Amino acid sequence: MHRAKNALEWVMQTLFLLCGIVAVAFVLFISLYLLLSGVPAIREIGLADFLFGPVWAPTTTTAEPSYGILPFILTSVYGTAGAVIIGVPVGLMTAVYLAKAADPRVAALIRTAVELLAGIPSVVYGLVGMIVLVPAIQKGFSLSSGACLLAAMVVLAVMILPSIISVSETALRAVPEEYEQASLALGATKLETVFRVSLPAARSGVATAVVLGVGRAIGEAMAIIMVAGNVPNMPNLFTSVRFLTTAIASEMSYASVGSLQRQALFSIGLVLFLFIMLINVFLNVCIKRKKGK
Repeated sequence: MHRAKNALEWVMQTLFLLCGIVAVAFVLFISLYLLLSGVPAIREIGLADFLFGPVWAPTTTTAEPSYGILPFILTSVYGTAGAVIIGVPVGLMTAVYLAKAADPRVAALIRTAVELLAGIPSVVYGLVGMIVLVPAIQKGFSLSSGACLLAAMVVLAVMILPSIISVSETALRAVPEEYEQASLALGATKLETVFRVSLPAARSGVATAVVLGVGRAIGEAMAIIMVAGNVPNMPNLFTSVRFLTTAIASEMSYASVGSLQRQALFSIGLVLFLFIMLINVFLNVCIKRKKGK
């Protein structure tokens, strides 16, 4: 009997190890594939011209093709930053309300709505944004077209709310009650306890929620194509723009196999991959430093 238990434990440990190896292998395979597919175009175009070129015109017939992705990079940075600025405060305050102040019945209703929000396909967000938000921005700001960076920011902010709310609420509920009881016993109000004790204690979980939200915002494509205009302009709040993800999604279907345009699209994927990795590493380092303090 004891040998059978040991054998079963060894089998399960081996299975878990294999699952972990498979996960790491997938990441390494994707990284290697992007490197092999993206580096040739960067070599041919030139790293500086590719990253800092202000014009993307791979199919032009009146001039020499241009493969500058600076507008895409800046648009992705501004769009993601705007979505985080809008979405994080709303999501965090909602999580605080659900974890510390809401009536159980009201909290259950809101959690159900958040779960439904998380399950909505991205194309539906884009469709609603295109039908409702884009015309509203066009009329509200007297624009020729409401498909712009602002619309993309708002849609992305709504899309990252479920991740921020769910993870932040879980982190807040995991804070030991003794912390809050000690704060209240020292004379702090409930509001002061939440924002000066509970939130700082849950900052690692909140930071994880922000990381998930940033990853969702950077990687979104379908909804953004429908509300941002998909034009390779330098970013402006009220002009049509194109993100890194939408550049790949919109041109990959007609870029001929083996062409420089197709290779450049793989290079954009490589830049996007490295961009997300750098953000995750930066935020994780910040979290560890705060924990060390």
